[in-house]
Amino acid sequence: MQSTDLGNKESGKIWHRKPSPGTREGIIVNIIHSTSDYHPKVLRFLNVAFDGSGDSLIAGDHQGNIYVFDLNGNRFNLVQRTAQACTALAFNLRRKSEFLVALADYSIKCFDTVTKELVSWMRGHESSVFGISVHASGRYAMTTSSDTAQLWDLDTFQRKRKLNIRQSVGIQKVFFLPLSNTILSCFKDNSIFAWECDTLLCKYQLPAPPESSSISYKVFAVTRDGRILAAGGKSNHLHLWCLEATQLIRIVQMPTNVRAVRHLEFLPDSFDAGSNQVLGVLSQDGIMRFVNIQTCKLLFEIGSVDEGISSSVVSPHGRYIASIMENGSLNIYSVQALTQEINKPPPPLVKVIEDVPKNRLSSGDLQMKVTTGKVQRPALRPRDPRIQTRILKQDLTGNVENKENELSDGLNKKRLQILLKGYGEYPTKYRMFIWRSLLQLPENHTAFSSLLDKGTHVAFLNLQKKYPIKSRKLLRVLQRTLSALAHWSAIFSDTPYLPLLAFPFVKLFQNNQLICFEVIATLIINWCQHWFEYFPNPPINILGMIENVLAFHDKELLKHFTDHSVTSQLYAWPLLETVFSEVLTREEWLKLFDNVFSNHPSFLLMTVVAYNICSRAPLLNCNLKDDFEYFFHHRNNLDINVVIREAYHLMETTPSSIHPDSMLDAFAALTKGQYPVFNQYPTFIVDYQTQERERIRNDELDYLRERQTVEDMQAEVDQQRVDDEAWYHKQELLRKAEETRRQILLQEEEKMIQQRQKLAAVKRELKMKEIHLQDAARRRFLKLQQDQREMELKRLDDEIERKVQMRDQEIASTAKDLEMRQLELESQRRLYEKKPGSRGQGPAGRRRRLQTESGSRRKPVAQTDRERPATEPESSGDMSKWRDDQGDLSSLPRTSQLNDISETDSSTQIPFSRKTAEWDSSDQNLMRKVRNLRWRLATQARSRCQASRLVAT
Repeated sequence: MQSTDLGNKESGKIWHRKPSPGTREGIIVNIIHSTSDYHPKVLRFLNVAFDGSGDSLIAGDHQGNIYVFDLNGNRFNLVQRTAQACTALAFNLRRKSEFLVALADYSIKCFDTVTKELVSWMRGHESSVFGISVHASGRYAMTTSSDTAQLWDLDTFQRKRKLNIRQSVGIQKVFFLPLSNTILSCFKDNSIFAWECDTLLCKYQLPAPPESSSISYKVFAVTRDGRILAAGGKSNHLHLWCLEATQLIRIVQMPTNVRAVRHLEFLPDSFDAGSNQVLGVLSQDGIMRFVNIQTCKLLFEIGSVDEGISSSVVSPHGRYIASIMENGSLNIYSVQALTQEINKPPPPLVKVIEDVPKNRLSSGDLQMKVTTGKVQRPALRPRDPRIQTRILKQDLTGNVENKENELSDGLNKKRLQILLKGYGEYPTKYRMFIWRSLLQLPENHTAFSSLLDKGTHVAFLNLQKKYPIKSRKLLRVLQRTLSALAHWSAIFSDTPYLPLLAFPFVKLFQNNQLICFEVIATLIINWCQHWFEYFPNPPINILGMIENVLAFHDKELLKHFTDHSVTSQLYAWPLLETVFSEVLTREEWLKLFDNVFSNHPSFLLMTVVAYNICSRAPLLNCNLKDDFEYFFHHRNNLDINVVIREAYHLMETTPSSIHPDSMLDAFAALTKGQYPVFNQYPTFIVDYQTQERERIRNDELDYLRERQTVEDMQAEVDQQRVDDEAWYHKQELLRKAEETRRQILLQEEEKMIQQRQKLAAVKRELKMKEIHLQDAARRRFLKLQQDQREMELKRLDDEIERKVQMRDQEIASTAKDLEMRQLELESQRRLYEKKPGSRGQGPAGRRRRLQTESGSRRKPVAQTDRERPATEPESSGDMSKWRDDQGDLSSLPRTSQLNDISETDSSTQIPFSRKTAEWDSSDQNLMRKVRNLRWRLATQARSRCQASRLVAT
């Protein structure tokens, strides 16, 4: 067998050499997960599930690590760390890489094994989810907890429906039938219903099993074709139901060493068309037996008493079995190896007869060990047949003793006592289970519900005032338990120490009120025998037994008690009425009651004596009564193991004449169905006290009613007086308020008048400021316009000056040209004078021609002067400027001065006269525009001055 430790690896190989599972064990590989911390420990696997192909499985441990194991690829991978324990797994969804996991916080999450990411998060359960069933199509999932079952749509991850039940009827399992659209729901009261998945209508209900073989169903399994339902529980019987006919078809009885069935799984076969014939049955001893439900033969088994199996899952194709062992490891079995000997071919038909050897064999040498249903193997022949017979006789005697010590859950009381003496206490994990088995609790749900339905007893309505408990839940559970005890027997409503006796058990079983009630009731019936015979006084007879045992074993301590007037009501009764909860810690108290519940009821009385004897040294040093009271009501430095050993010693050494077991009955469990009647108390005292209490209660009610009436009347009178005083006081306050408000009104009116005057003055001031601002703005605007006009005039003056300069430059250049022309003409004249004169070309002729040209040039100038409008005003400055311009023009050579010039060509004189005419006309137009502009500016200036004078006035 190969073993693989996952350690801190996130991936790797499952096995390192080719697995070769043995025929007997069939184990392919054993997988463990241990940590490499300073204190190494093994992380326990809790759940395992196969995918649809059957070649991959997913497993989760109690720390939330989820691994995927690929058996074909020989690989494992860590796909998720949820940081909390997983309570259920499912791995056959529509999307093959996704799986569902139910966590300890009551939520369900969907993860992807490839991307390792969270796909969805579903909430809705209020208790731990212990089952997830997926529809054959992979679209729907059914999650189950103890109080509800919920149907989810895996396409949208939304809840579709919710199955609500009564609190008294719990759910065992809700799952989909294979290859169908039916939901099967199994409840703790053995009722089984089938529902249609789409409409959730009830299709049928299985009838109740026969009373001769009635068992409490705990586990279920269905064949692959969905026709046969197997059910089992706390019995070695298995019920096989035909779901098509809705009837019980067979009852299979397992071997006698099977006392309870913990898990059921059908083993699929490739050739049975879904009608599986092999059923795996996991029993309380940790062995899973595979039987044929048709022939009722045991085929093979896995697991052992030393290496027990906690749970198992079979792959869909039936080749692998994955089992979580009790030590927390994961075993993977090969079904082929386990069934190899079963499926071997038959022996040959032809056999050879051989001669008998010389040494003849006796019949005893061929003896075979035959076991019904098991694979037959040769067994060793015993040496003496008488030994075998003797062993069988011993077994028969032992069976009788075992039946006497046999408990309801498959436990043996004698073995538990041996275990307890060896270890001193029961394992913490299994302590509550062992207690329930030792006390043989019937778990009467209906009877307990009827007690709870009666409500809170009147004696415990104000329990929180006398016993203030910080936890509201614990107080509520204590109140319900005490009320149920009071409704069960009237004596408990008047028992003052009942809360002290019940409180440690209520704190221990606060999550299961039924178990808590039955444990306390069993304790009262067996370990509190004869406690109520002297009610309401302490049980003097019981205290007398304790005093007799103490006198026999420690006379000195008893004499010390007597000398200081300390009775058994002080050194024994406080320990009994609180069942040692005041003087012991939680762990010590649990260890003590492991021994109390495993022994005769007299063991509790012996424990009281042992506690006193083991504490004799400090008790002998006490001299005051208050010291004794303090000692028996507080924790002391005492080893509980020593006390328990001393109690066992007292049980063995105490004479039978004073031994309490001779006066106390043996253990008697509560009856199943209904609780027994408890009347071991003086009924006349209780009835008398009840009557007196009822009379006192009625008198008190009458007194309270009358007092309430008087108080109501006094309250009315006081209220009337208070109302009158309040009315007068209110009127006085109203009058004062009126006067105050009238004064305030007058003051406000005066303030208003002053504010109006101030407002008028402010308005006038603002008006003046507005006028001044408008005047300043107007002046600023006029000044701006004046500045703009001046800028425009300046710009025009600059333009005129520039024009004049240009004209002067042109005139100067023209004068130079004329001088040059004159020089040329002079040169020409001189040239002509040297030549002989011709007709009409003498000096007189040339002079006349020049005069004619000059007269034609002056004529347009004079004409433009005559065309000047007479209406245009002319200032002296403009005229002087004009004269200056004319003076500049007079500096030019006139035509009269050119009379002496010799004759020139008419072609040369014509351009000069034309230029002169153009210059004269442009100058005149420019001067005309300037005069018009100056006239307009002067007119506007005069109008502005007149307007400003009007504003100032």
